[in-house]
Amino acid sequence: MDLSNNEKRMLKALRSRPADTWTLDEVLSACQWDDQAYVAGSGLALAEHGLVDIDTSKSTIWSLGPEGTAAIEQGLLEQRIWDWLQGQSEDERGMKDLQASGITSKQETGVGIGLLKGLGCALEQGRFSVPENTDAIIVTLVARKSFLEQCQAGANESDLDGDLLTHFRKRKGLIEATDGTTRTWTLSDAGRKFSESKLEERLQVVEITPELLQGEEWREADFKAYDVQLDAPVPAGGRPHPMMALIERIRSIFLEMGFDEIEGDFVQTAGWNMDALFIPQDHPAREMQDTFYLTNPERIAIEQNYLDDWTSIHEHGGETGSTGWGGSYSTDESQKGLLRTHTTVNTVRYLADKPDVPCRVFGIGRVFRKETIDRTHLPEFHQIEGIIMEPGASLPMLVTTLKTFYEKMGYPEVRVRPAYFPYTEPSLEVEVKWRGQWLELGGAGIFRPEVTEPLGCQWPVCAWGMGLERLAMLVLGLDDIRQLYISDLEWLRNQPLL
Repeated sequence: MDLSNNEKRMLKALRSRPADTWTLDEVLSACQWDDQAYVAGSGLALAEHGLVDIDTSKSTIWSLGPEGTAAIEQGLLEQRIWDWLQGQSEDERGMKDLQASGITSKQETGVGIGLLKGLGCALEQGRFSVPENTDAIIVTLVARKSFLEQCQAGANESDLDGDLLTHFRKRKGLIEATDGTTRTWTLSDAGRKFSESKLEERLQVVEITPELLQGEEWREADFKAYDVQLDAPVPAGGRPHPMMALIERIRSIFLEMGFDEIEGDFVQTAGWNMDALFIPQDHPAREMQDTFYLTNPERIAIEQNYLDDWTSIHEHGGETGSTGWGGSYSTDESQKGLLRTHTTVNTVRYLADKPDVPCRVFGIGRVFRKETIDRTHLPEFHQIEGIIMEPGASLPMLVTTLKTFYEKMGYPEVRVRPAYFPYTEPSLEVEVKWRGQWLELGGAGIFRPEVTEPLGCQWPVCAWGMGLERLAMLVLGLDDIRQLYISDLEWLRNQPLL
């Protein structure tokens, strides 16, 4: 049999005391190693060759937790309260006295009282009473302190007092358990009879390199054998993140359908982000609790003609036939800087720049809202937005477009339901059938005149928006949106190519 140099060294060391059982520390010392991995690997290989026998035993080691370390430094909670009681007169042993002493924190007081009651003290009418014979209390406190000191360096469960272990296991953070494995090695008959001449350490070549061949040492070296029938490792090559792959897939579908892509800035004004969409200035979504308003820039100027048009629209409906929202419109409010809450602001600004040019455009971008992070919400996420403005644009055209998109995404069953949005009329919600259930993925509708007339649009505007992360959860079969942004390489490698 061919042995590696480490295996030869370990076998030679064990043969120096052939009848003994060797511990890890003894093998490390005899072989002059500082890494137990050498012992584990060489010992396992020698056992496979039948040259040594390995005895394995499981054990539980108890050590101090964070509260236990603090108890060693400051004293156990019950010990601190007991020491305080010993220094007080009977009239000074009240609950208020303890709280004012600084011996315990507010959170510790209740726990400490329970521990003292367990030792034999009593709390009557807000004052502590101590039994006449305190020997048992002192013995218990000393035993508990000794137990923690025993765990300070790590103690085998079999060496610890069972009652004290049960007591401290019930107390949070004082002690922690670690399951360990202890191995010992003993020579087998084959190991004792193994030829000494075969234990000479020689240079072993694992990889042939140009540098090796330039010298002469390789002529006397042993070359490690290779099993050419073993499975080769699967290379973990780079690949796009599922979110990026999904974005590219969506982009290619819209481009294939004849749409052009547009982009926009993260920083916008409240006017373009909300006022232009006929969202009232007292709408709850505009509050600081829902929108990220900026301190720099705190204010961004907007062309006066838009401010005048939005004032007219919001206050009395302008010339659209609408009654508006009433009240007083604030141009200062409209010029506040914020992080965009939707990508619809991109399409609105595009229409303002080209109100008399027929278009079919879409955009995919990040948006920001003050959401509490949970399995379905993030404060930063992506939206897919699109519009169609051309002669004859209508609701049937919008529904057909969305059904075509989702069919290309692999979801042929699509339905729409009536809905309400401040800036579209009629409005609808889009749902797809997934695993036998209807799931809402976005909203759509025809922009209201209150939106399009201030922009100068010449034709009706079909618009829609959907959350990209929700669609990604659908495509990837996830039930927690946070999984999309966790750096889990194993999960990423196992995701399908989109």
